[in-house]
This record gives sequence, structure tokens and C-alpha cells, in this order.
Amino acid sequence: MRTSIATVCISGTLEEKLAACSAAGFDGVELFEQDLITSPLSPEEVRERAARLGLTLDLYQPFRDLEGVEPEQFARNLERLEAKFQLMDRLGIDTILVCSNVDSATVHDDEVIADQLRQAGELAARYDKRIAYEALAWGTYVNTYWHSWELARAAEHDAVGVCIDSFHILSRGDDPSRIAEIPGEKIFFVQLADAQPMGMDVLPWSRHHRVFPGEGGFDVVEMVRLLMIAGYSGPLSLEIFNDVFRETDPAVTAVDGKRSLIWLQQRVRGRFGADDSLRAQLDGVPKIDPVERIDHIELISDRPDELGAVLDAVGFTLVGRHRRKDALLFRDGSTLIVLNPAATGGTRIASIAVRVDDAEAAADRAVELGAARASRPVTAGEADLPGVVASEEWQLFFVDAQRSEWPLEFSDTRPSPAAGESDQGPRFDHLHLTETRGRFTATTLFLESVLRMDRTAPLDVPSHRGLVRTQLLQSPERGVNIVLGLVPSHGNDAADNRYPVHVAFEVEYVEAVAERAAHRGMSTLDIPGNYYDDLGARFGIDADTLARWRRLGLFFDRGESGEYLHFYTRTVGRAFFELVERRGGYSGYGHTGTPVRLSAQEVLA
Repeated sequence: MRTSIATVCISGTLEEKLAACSAAGFDGVELFEQDLITSPLSPEEVRERAARLGLTLDLYQPFRDLEGVEPEQFARNLERLEAKFQLMDRLGIDTILVCSNVDSATVHDDEVIADQLRQAGELAARYDKRIAYEALAWGTYVNTYWHSWELARAAEHDAVGVCIDSFHILSRGDDPSRIAEIPGEKIFFVQLADAQPMGMDVLPWSRHHRVFPGEGGFDVVEMVRLLMIAGYSGPLSLEIFNDVFRETDPAVTAVDGKRSLIWLQQRVRGRFGADDSLRAQLDGVPKIDPVERIDHIELISDRPDELGAVLDAVGFTLVGRHRRKDALLFRDGSTLIVLNPAATGGTRIASIAVRVDDAEAAADRAVELGAARASRPVTAGEADLPGVVASEEWQLFFVDAQRSEWPLEFSDTRPSPAAGESDQGPRFDHLHLTETRGRFTATTLFLESVLRMDRTAPLDVPSHRGLVRTQLLQSPERGVNIVLGLVPSHGNDAADNRYPVHVAFEVEYVEAVAERAAHRGMSTLDIPGNYYDDLGARFGIDADTLARWRRLGLFFDRGESGEYLHFYTRTVGRAFFELVERRGGYSGYGHTGTPVRLSAQEVLA
């Protein structure tokens, strides 16, 4: 289907917004009135620029407070509407969004409102225009989509239809099922937005906290399925009011928005049968099996000797140096870590490589989802691992059987492990990555769409400096687990070590690993005695065990299905390691101990 986006979704001048939307691959835009009013471009120049960029101008919006008013006021409103139709002629736009009245409505009479919509339709027809009537969730008299449809139907005019907006429907908890009963030709436009539950009034929720489809908690997928059943064939358009998006690079936001519409159509396709003709109307991307194995992690550090010593202490062995670069390969069984020395910049996760059946196809699919190709030059005889830019901090690479012998470049004769192979030694348990406020939801959707991961409900973890929101993403069989942390604004500085990233390895006996690490001279975090006193009180753990755990810096949690015993290494730059032992069916990540860990790390930061 055609895709569109409201210019209000992104930051910048109108010229910058149009360029960003075109570069991201949108077919058209909704022109937000304020963007036109503040632009030095004439309407004709806007029309010409959009055409030059390959964009259609799909909707002019918004026109407010038209209906439900006294005759004298309505006459003035029609004059105002006619001026907009004349403007739309200059822009080359045929559809205007008319929102239900929230300000000047004084006549609570459906017959009057329907008649006023009919008169507006007659005016629109004289200019060959259409009116898409939208029920705002906070409309004075009209605030549900079904009521707006009943009024549009009662107007009995070809130029009057409805605009269906997912936020205005789902934020009220309204039942969208009757959308399928509205004739598709009378649905003039569709606006899509998602949102996380906020527990606030709908108006501020709408104006500041909308997100792209797939980034919130609404079932936007089902809404689009119902629209398809109704016969809607117009563009799927994004209308997002979000304070963060208004501050973010418009090119980045536009790409994220386009990805959300591709993700959305792919999910809707999945709700139709393989032979359903509606499925063919939706754009999708090639299918990929869920990714269930991390091939290796690449770290960059300006303290490589110190980081290498930590890896050695927890059981990794340096197996070789790259034949052409300074990169080092560490291995413990089938688990691989590449360490790249750097002159400056601290320590961070530079890339994550995952195992797939076809690496090039997986990378191509990621590009179709809006990701940029990662640049990693190779010479003859080196494995060319295709990859994409996942975030400002890290890249994602793909490894298949054909490319699995890349460790040979480090003089390691053992290939990287294939997906499904039994683990030898530790395995990657999970990765904990931090994201900025402007990239948190976008990275979440990136992982969902590119790797077919699933989200769980976000969790807020307290720290001394504010709440750290965490979002867990898991592959269906839990082979790949990534925890994203949205840190307080002061923690987004690359020089701030209080919210580091980390790699967690699952081992069979974590106490033995901790003892070996201590014997090799590695010190762990200094955990307060109060923490262990609390463990004893909560879980009835004996004093000798608590004393041993405290000496080794071990953390503990117990859930309904099992136990979690783990410890953290000290931070090197902005990264550290976690060693975990899962007992029974424990499926969590020890979040109850996270505030203690953050506090101990801050002391050392």
C-alpha cells in the first residue's frame, strides 16, 4: 500500500521535512498547516518541490471547529473553509482533514451537524475536494469513530467521508471492530499512531506521547486488518505528536517511521491466509526465521589489556590476533569475543553478529526495513560479513555457514558455532544495551522487525540518579535476549560511566567461575552487607552461604520457577561482564539486584 506521513511528525523546516520523507521512501505526506504557514515557500513552490522529490501531497490538515455551531458562526466557518480549498488548489491537494469540534461547539444536534457537513460537502464539490471528517477523542459532541461515520453517512454527500485515526479510537478503549462495516470508499484517509499506557488525560497523551506503530501497546495491526476488510485502498499515514521526535534528526525519524509501516504491513499480512487477496495488497519483506544464536560480539576499548585480563579471569583464552588488524579473538568453548584496541573512546559494544541461514539475504531484508548498510572493508581471503547500522552505538552483522570460518583470520582453526549446535562452555545469556531517549523506541522496533524478536512489558528500575526504563526483547526460543536500558538524560553522555553496557554469559557453576576469577586476581563489585542481610531475611539463606557470596560478590534472586545466581565484573570504560547460573526454570534477569549493582558501579565510576 502507499505510505504517507504528516509533516508534524518530524523536526526541521518544511524543506528539510520533505527531503527526509523522500529519502526514507515515503510515497506522500500530509501537509500540516503550521509547516506551510511558517515556510518561505509559496504553495506553488511547495507543490513543485514535493513533485521533484517524488512525493504526493495527500492531505491538508487540520481544519478545526467547523460543525455543531449556530448558523451565523457556520457561515463564517464556510468562508474560512472556502479559503482553504482555494489554497489546496494551489498546492494540488484534494482532501482536507476536518476534526470534530472541541472549542466552539454549541449545538448538540446530530441533524444539524449532518446538515452542516452536507453544506460543507457541497462547497468542497465545487472545488473538486473531499472532506475527511475525524472524531477527536476529546471532541465536544463527536468523539467516537462510529458517531463520525453516522454523521458522514447522514450528510449524504459524495465529498464527505471519514478519517480513521488509530490513536483516537484505541486511546479511548473503543472497539474498532465496526470499522469493517464502513464502506471502504467512504474512508477517505487513515492516520496511524501507537502509544504506551500513560495513565493521563487523552489530550496531553495525544499531544506529547504518541509513537510509531509497533513502538507502543495498541493493536494497530488489527485496526489495519479491519480497514482492509472494509475495502480501504488509500495510503497508510503516520500522524505522531511526540516531543522527542520533534527534537530528533528528521532523517532518522523519517526512516524509523517508514520502518514502522513496513513492519505493520508485514504483521497484517500474517493475519490473512496465504491465499487471501487482501494479503497481496500489503507490502512485506522476505521472511526470515527468528534468529536464535549470537555468533560473536565485537568490543572496542582504549584499555584492551585491562579488558583482556578480565576476559581471561572469567575463563576466556586469547586464541589469536587478526592477520591484518590489531583485533584480538578470545574464545571460551563455542563463545567468541573480538576485541579491537582503540586510542580513545572508552569501551563499548561495537557490533553484534548473529547466525542466520543466508547472511546476504538477511542483510538485504534489514535494508528493506530502512537500515543502512554497515561499511567494513575486507581484503582477499577475508570473510565478508554483511551488516547494517543498528544504532548510533553499534552495528549488526550476519554470519551463515559459508562465512563461519572467519576465525581462521585469527589463526583459530575452529569455525564459529552454527545455530543449533550444543554449547561448549558458557553461552551468551543476554546483552544489556543503553539507548538515548530519542532512540529507545526506534531501536526496540529495529530489533523486533529485523531479528523477529518479541517484546515483554517494560520495567522501571530505580537508581540514585533516576529511573532506568528497561525493555526486554527475546527470540521465540530465547536463544537471543537483549535488554535495552533507557537511562536518565544525564547518563547519555559517552563520558558518563554510570550506565554502562554489559554482556552476560550463562555458566553451569557460577561460584566456581567466581572462585577462579578471584584466584586470578580479578576483583568484583563491592556489595554492601545490607544487601546480603536482606537476602537472608527474604529467602532464608544461611549465614555461611551469605558470607561466601559476599566474598565473591554474588547476587541472588528466586522466582516461582527457579533461582538466579550471578556476579558482575568491574567496569572497564563503559562495559562490563556478568556471569550467571540459572537454576530450574528461572527466566528473569535479576532486576531486584540492579539498583544495588548501579549504586556499587557509581562508587567506582
